Amino acid sequence: MTKKKSMIVALIVLLLAAGAGLLWQQLQRFAASPLAINQETIFTLPAGTGRDGLQTLLLKQQVIKDGGFFPWLLRVEPDLSRFKAGTYRFMPGMTVREMLLLLASGKEAQFAIRFTEGSRFSDWLDLLRNAPYLKHSLAGLGEAEIAARVGLKEGVPAEGRFYPDTWLYTAGTEDIALLRRAKQRMDKTLEDAWQGRAPDLPYKSADELLTMASIIEKETAISEERNRVASVFINRLRLGMKLQTDPTVIYGMGEEYNGVITRKALDTPTPYNTYVIAGLPPGPIAMPGKASLLAAAHPDKTAYLYFVADGKGGHSFTENLSEHNRAVQRYRSALKERNER
Repeated sequence: MTKKKSMIVALIVLLLAAGAGLLWQQLQRFAASPLAINQETIFTLPAGTGRDGLQTLLLKQQVIKDGGFFPWLLRVEPDLSRFKAGTYRFMPGMTVREMLLLLASGKEAQFAIRFTEGSRFSDWLDLLRNAPYLKHSLAGLGEAEIAARVGLKEGVPAEGRFYPDTWLYTAGTEDIALLRRAKQRMDKTLEDAWQGRAPDLPYKSADELLTMASIIEKETAISEERNRVASVFINRLRLGMKLQTDPTVIYGMGEEYNGVITRKALDTPTPYNTYVIAGLPPGPIAMPGKASLLAAAHPDKTAYLYFVADGKGGHSFTENLSEHNRAVQRYRSALKERNER
């Protein structure tokens, strides 16, 4: 090879090396550049999507502005091209590299649904029906069918059988799967409360403890009151007194309840009207939380037989009817004074 040809080859090699170095720098700048989004973005990558398909989706959904360097980056760094199908959460400030690493990790976006203490099963169904990214399978099913699908015994109502909490799920999770998880958690929590309960409580089964817990849940949201409320109902059960708790009346009224409990409603028999029936109602009236389950299992030892709102967010507890009537009068006076302000 002549000296001239050698110099030409060397020049070409240098140009290629310079070009490769420049390309590498540009690819690294592209990889380190932020995504084109300015708010949280949920991105779904369908199964079977290849490199070209991913680039098309990212451009179409305006996650990246320019895809010119995208295929080159995936060729130069093949580890970034091992993306997995799923639904992901992209955040503002995330770089192209961080996005590709997330897609390769398979760590899908988590969505949350909150089932609150004291809510009813019908409330849960409404929440599930409107929850995003869930696979809906409960439409058109009655409560008995749903109860059977989650593993409840025939004839056992769904009310009260699911643990209230914030439940996380990924896109495509079936709604019935969330209910099964909540049921398993309630089964375990109820069994623990039942096995660890105080001695000589007037319950015939764990189901009765669950029912009592649901009543406590509806009567007070104040943690330090729960065990006292439980003591009132336990004392009444032991004495053979009717529980006379308004939340059970409301539950028994169903759709007829419009925010007001009339005297007629108190006197109208339903399976849940504890002003009419003796003992506990036939089942829970809401989803109780752990604190109410423990209160039902460990009521305070008191002589209280009555309680009424005190007008300050809590309740007044009394041992006899005359004290109770005075507490009721104090509550009515406080309510009147507040309304006149």
